[in-house]
Amino acid sequence: MSSTDPYGRIRAAGLIAVIRAARPDEAVRVAGALLAGGIPAVELTFSTPGAAEALAEVRRRYGEEVLIGAGTIREPAQVEAAVRAGAAFLVTAHLRLDLLAAMLQTGLPVAPGVFTPSEVAQALDAGAQAVKLFPASTGGPRHLRALLGPFPGLRVIPTGGIGIDDLGGWFAAGALAVGIGSELAPRELVSTGRWDEITRLAERFAAAARAARTAPG
Repeated sequence: MSSTDPYGRIRAAGLIAVIRAARPDEAVRVAGALLAGGIPAVELTFSTPGAAEALAEVRRRYGEEVLIGAGTIREPAQVEAAVRAGAAFLVTAHLRLDLLAAMLQTGLPVAPGVFTPSEVAQALDAGAQAVKLFPASTGGPRHLRALLGPFPGLRVIPTGGIGIDDLGGWFAAGALAVGIGSELAPRELVSTGRWDEITRLAERFAAAARAARTAPG
């Protein structure tokens, strides 16, 4: 799938774990805990201090076992740093056309953040092939369905405030994949190094995503 569709691995993963941490070593440990729990796609955000360093270390440790992307990108310099560190996809929380252009120039799969139809249209006109719906929880799956009316076939990765019980609704609405942040790696578990508990959360989310994606209708 991924050989013909640049978003194939993202679609196959189903879930993208969005990692925000206070330190790069925390981010690396979270990525390992999530991978152990069956979530192979992670988005390491540039709101994490030393994000590029952490991204490179995750790539070094886990290689092709993990699909690692860079998120919360806000400046072109961060695009360059993410690519050098080995990012396989690039994500923003907002739509900024010059930044999107810099991301597209890398040739990697990208997902700019959008919420409104106008933002979706601008992103598509600029060359985006997928978008991140953010914040997803404020619109819900009905918002995604509404966007797919004027934009049929739109690849959407809803992210923000999505819990385990919400997965079915998002996949049924047509999500390409779903981004999960603090629901997968709560700050209190990260700050106290409770990696096994994060792994168990990941196992639950992974199982719920599999069930949601194979449910009839």
